[in-house]
Amino acid sequence: MHEQNKGKRVMIDGSRLIIESLARAGADAFIGYPITPANLLYLYGSQRMDLMFSAPDEITTLQWMSGLSATGKLPVTATSFPGFALMIESINMAYMMELPMVIVLVQRLGPATGTATCGAQGDLLLLKGMMSGGHPLPVLSTSGFEDCWELSEKAVEVALKLRTPVVLLTSKEEVMTQKSFSLEKLSAITPKEKPFYNLDCEYKSYKPTDLVPDFLPVTQEKHQVRFNASTHDQQGILQHSNEEAMANTRRLEEKVVEKMKDFLFYELDEQKGAQKLLVAYGISSQAARDALKALREAGEKVSLLIPKTLLPAPDGYLEIFNLYNKVVIAEESINNQLGDVIYGRCKPSHLHFVGSIGKMITPEEIMKEVKA
Repeated sequence: MHEQNKGKRVMIDGSRLIIESLARAGADAFIGYPITPANLLYLYGSQRMDLMFSAPDEITTLQWMSGLSATGKLPVTATSFPGFALMIESINMAYMMELPMVIVLVQRLGPATGTATCGAQGDLLLLKGMMSGGHPLPVLSTSGFEDCWELSEKAVEVALKLRTPVVLLTSKEEVMTQKSFSLEKLSAITPKEKPFYNLDCEYKSYKPTDLVPDFLPVTQEKHQVRFNASTHDQQGILQHSNEEAMANTRRLEEKVVEKMKDFLFYELDEQKGAQKLLVAYGISSQAARDALKALREAGEKVSLLIPKTLLPAPDGYLEIFNLYNKVVIAEESINNQLGDVIYGRCKPSHLHFVGSIGKMITPEEIMKEVKA
């Protein structure tokens, strides 16, 4: 995708937009193991990134990503649930070591290997609970081609500014479906700065500046750098339970919760006088947009919320929910995972759910629940 194509309509898929955006924003290495439906991301990543390593499995993928991140690279991978499950221990390791990286998770029908060619939205609660200790991992979710472009850039920015792994959550239909698309809709992307430590005084690998430690790659020769995946102090030295080490672990939680407030992304299409709110994220937002249009044409007053920052769950979503008498969540699951993220298991009576399994939700199914 070249600059001279701006202004032209092209046949394109979300995978190419994601990889191109990541590369322009500063991602410079792709490491992966092919898996459906993330294969196009693997293909485009191998063509576009400065470095590409084909790993023998998903565990190795995350280990190699961690090594590259420690040298100052910003690595990317793409997978779906079976591969992601194998990556979880190493993602926990990278989280503790505070290594920037981006993981594109393409959802498909599960559990286990499920159906590789059938989409779903089944991984949100997995992402919420995957970190040992219950710590939050930043998760952004695409809801269209523009998001594939814009949120990929933001994922790089979050990874670098917070020194953390970031998940970009998407789905089979978003990354594999080609459609006619105008490149004029895409904003310019500039490479994100890699904020390396540049002072002469002693460097401590985990001494925070406003909750985030300055980063220094192991490839430089000026300072000693320690990365540690076990409980450690500010120098990166293994410690069991002294106050400095415990404060460092608590900071991991505080860092993500506080800093992600600067990366709150959502769409809110409010209709004056509406008492009903339709909520959808990811691929389901496409059907929700169509349903909203049809409902309004039929005289229904309805607002629409499309969350894009999913984790840690922003308090602002609950505040929006509480403005309406009826809230309907549309999601390709049968257990209302977004509702669990917002409310836990004690959901209020004004919250309603329309879901599906093995097929995409239709606008008609959404409309029926909103009208009920």
